[in-house]
Amino acid sequence: MSNWQSFLSNFLLLFVRLSGVVALAPFFSSTAIPARAKIVFVLVVAYLLAPLAAVLPPSSSGISFPALAGELAVGILYGLTLALLNEMLLFAGQIIGLQLSFSLVNLLDPASQIQTPLLGELMQLMGTLVLLAAGMDRILIASLVRSLHAVPPGTFAFSPAASAQLVAAASGIFMAALELAAPVLGATMIVEFAIAVVSRISPQLPVMSLTVPFKTITGYAVLIGSLALWPRFIESRFSALLDLAERLISGTAMHALQGGV
Repeated sequence: MSNWQSFLSNFLLLFVRLSGVVALAPFFSSTAIPARAKIVFVLVVAYLLAPLAAVLPPSSSGISFPALAGELAVGILYGLTLALLNEMLLFAGQIIGLQLSFSLVNLLDPASQIQTPLLGELMQLMGTLVLLAAGMDRILIASLVRSLHAVPPGTFAFSPAASAQLVAAASGIFMAALELAAPVLGATMIVEFAIAVVSRISPQLPVMSLTVPFKTITGYAVLIGSLALWPRFIESRFSALLDLAERLISGTAMHALQGGV
């Protein structure tokens, strides 16, 4: 009877942890996936992991508000850390769209219900495709399994240090987006410089009518040529964010353990 109660308590705690991840993590949080499919997925994974969590010391055998809040914090911490990848891709698409004179072309993002730049939406779709093709969804599940050893269900205690490190990681979105948009940004700046030089040499040319077409054609050519670099870049950033999430959770758990001692 005690084993059955331990299984049910760990199942519920894992369900809360996985729900936070699915609600915020890339691909899993997409509204293209039906809500019922997400619920079934979380139930199945929690059911499969509950026996493992029940035998991990010091696994919690009871359900309490602090235990549920801790599991929800683990899931949200995972999801928010990985969601930085989508924000980086969206910002990179916004930079590229501005250089290609598409700054006024926006689409309604079904995930966030806000208007997003056209190329930002394209970058996010490409990022999701790369993650699926590289099997990053399975790597995420494997990371969640490893988190059970670092933080057994019901033992997580949130530390303000984790939120500070998450904010510091969010500040890296700007530099990562610039790195991804650098080829297009550099090519369009060279075109602008060349057209400016031509306008000084021959003022009678209609420079204003040539700038936008030349920038757009050059930017698209460079963008298509740089697509081969996207998978490695996106995979490396996703892996780095996943490692960061594991370190935040493990570091918070260690801090809580030391505080308790």
